[in-house]
Amino acid sequence: MNPSRTEKKERLKELLRNIDEREGDVKSLKEEFKELLREISPEEIPAIEQELVSEGVAPSEIAEMCDAHLEMFRESVEDKFELEDLPKGHPLRLLFRENEKITKDAELLNLSLSKIKGVETKEEKTEALKELKGLASDLLKIDYTHYTRQEMVIFPHIERIGIEAVPRVLWRKHDENMNKVKAILNKLSGDPEKIELENMDELIGDLSTSLMDMVFRENNILYPTLKQLLSEEEWAAVKKQESQLGYYKIESDIAWKTEAEPMYPEDIKKGISQDEISELPERLKSVLGEGELKEDDYEIRKKEDMQLDTGYLTKEEVNSIFKTLPVDITYIDENNRVRYFSETERIFPRTRSIIGRPVKFCHPPSSVDVVKEIAEKFKSGEKEKAEFWIKSGNNFIHIRYFPVKNEQGEYLGTVEITQEVSDIRELEGERRLLNWKGDQ
Repeated sequence: MNPSRTEKKERLKELLRNIDEREGDVKSLKEEFKELLREISPEEIPAIEQELVSEGVAPSEIAEMCDAHLEMFRESVEDKFELEDLPKGHPLRLLFRENEKITKDAELLNLSLSKIKGVETKEEKTEALKELKGLASDLLKIDYTHYTRQEMVIFPHIERIGIEAVPRVLWRKHDENMNKVKAILNKLSGDPEKIELENMDELIGDLSTSLMDMVFRENNILYPTLKQLLSEEEWAAVKKQESQLGYYKIESDIAWKTEAEPMYPEDIKKGISQDEISELPERLKSVLGEGELKEDDYEIRKKEDMQLDTGYLTKEEVNSIFKTLPVDITYIDENNRVRYFSETERIFPRTRSIIGRPVKFCHPPSSVDVVKEIAEKFKSGEKEKAEFWIKSGNNFIHIRYFPVKNEQGEYLGTVEITQEVSDIRELEGERRLLNWKGDQ
């Protein structure tokens, strides 16, 4: 018969009482911790920790359990997913390492709240609240590092071969977790003396459980799937992009290198075979169901495309995009000649006749010196932006100039971007839902 949570908690308390007595026997103590923790699901850990603190167990002592839990977590990952097969710096290894940090922070969140409840003075409470708020703020970083790397870099690879349900479910869970973090931060905002901790146990317990649940889903469903299905060429593409988004509380070991040519989702030409499906984690297969997976075989490259650094466009698409942008664009080349302007509803008049014209002749004589100075500063590399704003009747005009350079940093020309921003300046609050009312 499986022991109840109360029995598990009592066994943990007994081990924690022995920490001081067995100071020289840490290895043996951790082994006992790990043996017990194997019987405890991730969902139970936050609740047990809260109960232990409320019964007088010091958070510093529970930290020993956190370390043992992480060590057990690491060992189980290595045994089950052959983590050692992955070289240092491999993108999948970095994801596992981040999940160790997330696991520990999810546990520390509970301990931090318990610490607040044990303080006696206003000063201690203020400091404890500051610590809790700092930890919750840190958790927001999971969103634009760990989660976003999966959503924007890795998910497209498995979506391309027909696995769409898993990314959708995980992304929704990512958003739910971050909304829970924001709810806690909102409750912690303002004057520390006026912050009410009502329902904070529930909020933090729920977040901690959700974070641990996501770690479990990723480690047991997503990552084994990625390890099996993504080729070295695909991992090379992931590696090339991941540093743009950063990592959660780890340093990237850049030792991992491969001779493989990066393969992006657009390059994938095959789906997933039945043999490959049969080797997927059982939990994933239950999500996929019995039907065949239909790969995304859309050909993104068109015969008439121009290949750009980050995609493909036809001449017609390029021209139409510039016509659609709600800004005026004028481009002056390295010889200070007008080479291009866009045909939106213009703020300042431009006609076809100015193409090839020296830019100094396109401005009133009184502003020629300013135009000349901008070009000179951009060419020398001394400045990277020039900015102006003016009122014209009921309009508020924002004018910006930027130097355009090639990959070698060589000056190619200057782009002028002009925009009427009266409506933008009046925006307040947020609009997160689609609302056509008042829009054109």
